[in-house]
Amino acid sequence: MNKTILIIDDDDILRKTLAHALRADGFNVLTAQSAEDGADVLSRIFVDAIILDRMMTGTDGLTFLQTLRKSGNQTPVIMLTAMGGAENSIDGLSSGANDYLAKPFQIRELILRLNNVLQRSPHTQIQTPTGLLYTDNEFFISSPDAAGPRILALSGEEKKLLQNLITPTGNIVPAAPMVAKRLRSKLNLVLSHLDIITIRGRGYKLVDTSTAPTT
Repeated sequence: MNKTILIIDDDDILRKTLAHALRADGFNVLTAQSAEDGADVLSRIFVDAIILDRMMTGTDGLTFLQTLRKSGNQTPVIMLTAMGGAENSIDGLSSGANDYLAKPFQIRELILRLNNVLQRSPHTQIQTPTGLLYTDNEFFISSPDAAGPRILALSGEEKKLLQNLITPTGNIVPAAPMVAKRLRSKLNLVLSHLDIITIRGRGYKLVDTSTAPTT
């Protein structure tokens, strides 16, 4: 059965262009010219994914996405924006977007990214612990007390280990002891609620004490 995609964008030309391209690629496509119209569609029709413009008249895409996630709706969302840069992509991802694509972009790239988010199981998507964000192949520390997110400087081995530890958090991952030790030290310095523990004979596990059940 073909997947159904909802495009929410107030740019008539872009919305129609995307709809035509996705239909040609075999998708069922619904369109909305505002966040309000998009919410109305979602109240009546199940869709498999949403392509969402960030900057729209009326309710903007970021606010729409935050409201969608707060309601419990976990439909995959690719956010489109003319606002490039890591900080803007972090805003989108931390608000619940599954992917973030800056304009201008190639239609083929959008379709590839769309297929990727549709193929991921909800249990295998990267869900970062509180205070940790991942975008543009880098980890960032986000704190309400700081002026903005700051990069977490990691070696290639440390970054790969952390990626494996959070897909999903709770994974037990084999790793070189020195790599795990260095990563643990760097996390402990900036995020005291995160720790890496040793699972004897199996590897390492990331523990988020802020979400640990109390006894």
